[in-house]
Amino acid sequence: MRLLPCLPDADRRSETDCQASGSGNLPGAERIMKILVLADKESPWLWDYFDKSKLEGIDLILSCGDLNPNYLSFLATFFQGPVLYVHGNHDSCYKDTPPEGCVCIDGKVYEYKGVRILGLGGSMRYKDGPHQYTDRQMRRRVFKLFWQIRRKKGFDILASHSPAWQLGDGEDLPHKGFKSFRYLLDKYAPRYFVHGHVHMSYGRSFKRQYQYQDTTVINAYERHIIEL
Repeated sequence: MRLLPCLPDADRRSETDCQASGSGNLPGAERIMKILVLADKESPWLWDYFDKSKLEGIDLILSCGDLNPNYLSFLATFFQGPVLYVHGNHDSCYKDTPPEGCVCIDGKVYEYKGVRILGLGGSMRYKDGPHQYTDRQMRRRVFKLFWQIRRKKGFDILASHSPAWQLGDGEDLPHKGFKSFRYLLDKYAPRYFVHGHVHMSYGRSFKRQYQYQDTTVINAYERHIIEL
């Protein structure tokens, strides 16, 4: 059963084209790009015992939500590259105190040095509050992004707070993944899907990295480095 409506015929790309968009063959790329991904827990290694040398060789910082805005502002102060973020379900304070010096990519495709990142924050709706969506609401958000995705000819990284449905998600409603994320992975085959929301302390349900077809799925809990 199709999770989302298809694009018009003129906008459809072949399976080969979709896979190429996430294959890592980035235009103009001359060296490996290192991205520090973060989520859910402020790393004492970075915040309490910070040393500038710990960020050497890092090209980009990407937060997948539920982090203190002061933590991201702190990193942005010392880091020369962009610090990007999507919202987690506990980031209501960002409305009044957004991370300074950082870029919100929630609901857009952001490109940096040829790497295209699609940002979709929030979690499954389980109570009243911001940055929570039903499966249908998230599907609408995804549909509104099709034209941005088309202009960028796909994306290399899907960055979200919530995992995808049946890909490292939980059985309870708050930690259930979105079906529309699976649709994006199936159609565009990005190089990486990076998310948070499922903590290491959850035990067996936590997996740092696994493969889904042509996409490497990363749980960014606390900190991790990916390369393109």
